[in-house]
Amino acid sequence: MYGPQSTEEHADGEWVVRRVTGAGATKTYRCPGCDQEIRPATPHVVAFPADDYGNVEDRRHWHTPCWQARGHRGPRTQRSSRGPRY
Repeated sequence: MYGPQSTEEHADGEWVVRRVTGAGATKTYRCPGCDQEIRPATPHVVAFPADDYGNVEDRRHWHTPCWQARGHRGPRTQRSSRGPRY
């Protein structure tokens, strides 16, 4: 179940942001901000570029704090079978 939807302007463009309630979160996703799982029943954010409204390929599920802090982070660690890369 989605909560309120809004459009947000950031340095990297305009984004459509939807809040997902815990009851509406039924699948596991990987947050692009921290590269950790978003487990079912965890409230989170779905964001995608406003110019690609509804484009499934561009939708990303984020932990709410990761979405809020994404403009303030340094390079993120990428998962690999050989360990973290920076």
